[in-house]
Amino acid sequence: MLISHPYQRAAETRWVNTYQSRQFDRRTFLKGVATAGLSLASAPMLLTACDTGSSYATNVDTIDVLNVWSGEEQASFKAVVAPFSKTTGITINVEATRDLDAALDLRLSENNPPDIAVIPNPDKLRQMASQNQLVRLDTFLDMDKMHRDYASDWLSLASYKNNLFALVYKVANKGTIWYSPRQFQLQGYPIPTTWEELISLSNTIARHGKYPWAMGVKNATVSGWPAADWVAEMYLKQYGKTRYDQWVNHEIPWTDPSIKEVFQLFGAIVGGKHYLAGAPQSVLNTNYDLACYEPFTSPPEAYMDYLGDFATGFITSHFPHAQPGNDFDFFPFPTLDTQYASSVTVGADLVVAMRDSTNVRQFMTYLSTAEAQTIWIKRGGANSINQEVNLADYPNDVARASASMLINSTTFRFGAGDMMPFPVEQAFWQGMLAFIADQKQLDSILHTIELVAQQSYGGY
Repeated sequence: MLISHPYQRAAETRWVNTYQSRQFDRRTFLKGVATAGLSLASAPMLLTACDTGSSYATNVDTIDVLNVWSGEEQASFKAVVAPFSKTTGITINVEATRDLDAALDLRLSENNPPDIAVIPNPDKLRQMASQNQLVRLDTFLDMDKMHRDYASDWLSLASYKNNLFALVYKVANKGTIWYSPRQFQLQGYPIPTTWEELISLSNTIARHGKYPWAMGVKNATVSGWPAADWVAEMYLKQYGKTRYDQWVNHEIPWTDPSIKEVFQLFGAIVGGKHYLAGAPQSVLNTNYDLACYEPFTSPPEAYMDYLGDFATGFITSHFPHAQPGNDFDFFPFPTLDTQYASSVTVGADLVVAMRDSTNVRQFMTYLSTAEAQTIWIKRGGANSINQEVNLADYPNDVARASASMLINSTTFRFGAGDMMPFPVEQAFWQGMLAFIADQKQLDSILHTIELVAQQSYGGY
């Protein structure tokens, strides 16, 4: 009987699976085992397992999950995993990384992909599916149940060429503007529901000598994305899903008047008179998470901040005694065109399978259920779009309202940048930084992004 350390044993299992699926010759197999740092003493037994088609691989009840979660997110995922492991005896090895692309590239170059990965956007999903790196989920999930539990648009988001390749997991609502109900009540400020009302409220606060807006777009190497989220949310609410999809798919150029118009609408906020303290430089130099504290200081440094509903984690960590609904809350991003009033942009983590096994199928099936997702929901910090998840299980009224907003939305779309090829997304972010610094350069900025887009589309 082969006895080894659990991590070595998991590695041995992966080599058995690789050998069986790819039919390496023995010399290549032995070289790979040695390169992987495994003992050559184990190689004959591994080869025996391969050649006899034994159930060696299934004897190792371990699943590797590669993800970018940390802190509370990681703790919540482990809480989701715990009942599954207890019931099945399958160990889930949760591997976190700051650079998912680099970690995946390394694992793939070694013919050692993780069993499961958590990827950040549909563009990455399409790329991996097109390269045959993913397992089709619709070959083993109960698709009748999936269609009952998930709206068709969500399933489409997780599909490639009409085949389901991912579970949409841990959804973020990006249609939220954060404020202090207590402060709004003290000042007599109304909740705006239209863009015109939002501008009117901003002007009122500014006339009182206060700053209506907090904003930060700094985030290390990905600075600019919070401003890109502004433009994406406004474009969807101004032009609807058809035009939005055309923009995302580069069926209209970045120099299209509609895109310029939405940039200018955002410019009215970031360049508004007495709207932002120290703008534009302060916006460029402030981290996005730090900016969301400003409406909740005493006295408030600002009164509103646009950020996805993951802002609640930042707010409650910095203000641990803040009460949801009294000290902090959100109102939906105001309407631009009434026919698209309930449209909203989202973000989500997508769970994909990169190895096919009975254990992986069992675990992915478990993750798709309302029972599994409710564990994280009760802990806070996530939304589920599984329609069987009970809204009463959300930890407070603010979280419940955000989830309800997603469920009841007639149209949702992933944030535009995350749907585009990465070079275009990067150019979009850089363009937002340049626009904030000097709005007069808008035509040149859009022309530059358009040149990148022309070089980047058509890869799939």
